[in-house]
Amino acid sequence: MRASAETIIHHDPRDLSDRFALKFTKFLRFLADVFFAKRYGHRAVVLETVAAVPGMVGGLLQHLKALRLIKDDNGWVHTLLDEAENERMHLMTFIEIAKPTGFERLVIFVTQLVFYNLYFFIYLFSAKTAHRIVGYFEEEAYYSYTEYLAGIDNGEHENIAAPAIAIKYWKLQPDARLRDVVIAVRADEAGHRDVNHAFADELS
Repeated sequence: MRASAETIIHHDPRDLSDRFALKFTKFLRFLADVFFAKRYGHRAVVLETVAAVPGMVGGLLQHLKALRLIKDDNGWVHTLLDEAENERMHLMTFIEIAKPTGFERLVIFVTQLVFYNLYFFIYLFSAKTAHRIVGYFEEEAYYSYTEYLAGIDNGEHENIAAPAIAIKYWKLQPDARLRDVVIAVRADEAGHRDVNHAFADELS
């Protein structure tokens, strides 16, 4: 059963694979906190670059596995590719909001280069660990967007007009604001969290 997007959920690690996934995620969270602090729009641009990788990698490798074993994928490929597309739209949206600098665009390029190769080999070695990592990534994303939302509500971040790309993608009202976008993105992350933890449990 899919958890409510308004509920902060944490999967307690049960084995070595889970503990590795959690520590890996916490390390990346630490780097994000050091580099971006509370610049949530810029943080989102770089982190959504990372978030858009796992679905594409997982979809590719599950597709090849289904072909290799000549068996149905039970909807995994479609789900993972949809996730990759959704995260890419998060990135396109926050590029419009944060307007990344040339240096941040370089960070995006390097981050994607490193993370794609790292995640690819993690998935080859242990698909369960890879999905658990994404589950924990999404827990942290949910937490970050909740903080971002609080910052908008208390006036720390300006509640600017939502970009046209977000209004069209999430079918928001024409007068939608940044707050509406963050709520929509946070709900997406909650869904990805639940799906990837469920995939990891199925592979256990």
